[in-house]
Amino acid sequence: MEKNKMNRREFFKKGLQALFGLAIAGTTGFSLFKTSATETVWQIDPDICIQCGRCAENCVLSPSAVKCVHVYSICGYCDLCSGYLRTDPKELSTGAENRLCPAGAMTRRYVEEPYYEYVIDESLCIGCGKCVKGCSAFGNGSLFLQIRHDRCVNCNECSIARECPANAISRISSRNPYIMKGAKI
Repeated sequence: MEKNKMNRREFFKKGLQALFGLAIAGTTGFSLFKTSATETVWQIDPDICIQCGRCAENCVLSPSAVKCVHVYSICGYCDLCSGYLRTDPKELSTGAENRLCPAGAMTRRYVEEPYYEYVIDESLCIGCGKCVKGCSAFGNGSLFLQIRHDRCVNCNECSIARECPANAISRISSRNPYIMKGAKI
């Protein structure tokens, strides 16, 4: 019977150890929950974006962290791509004066008659949205803008979001950071 008895010193020692263990477990659990619940990133909802061009002008980075993205699975690979060529060219050619992109970030490659593949060089893209606007107006909408998180500095108050007239930019979970065209949060 005496073996199972605990003296006062052992009782306090075991109690403090248990309390300390619970405190560490609770703090760790809370910080893991808080980190996973509050880690967010800025993102553009392509279904709300109006391609106003302010992403290129208002980002704290130069060039902007906003880049044009091409969804090849819905692209028509058209010869007369309205995201690549101006709708009112002086002559039907692919000369620089007839292209929509002011930075020359979009190129096209011949696939087979009458199909072309359009590729965006993100290092040249300034996020102006001219190609996206053209694709949305006369094409199938396979081009849209997204904030690239490998470039974005994740400002507390995004200057692009503050200036966005459509309120298309918001914080979303970093677990699923890219909103795809047609997908809802």
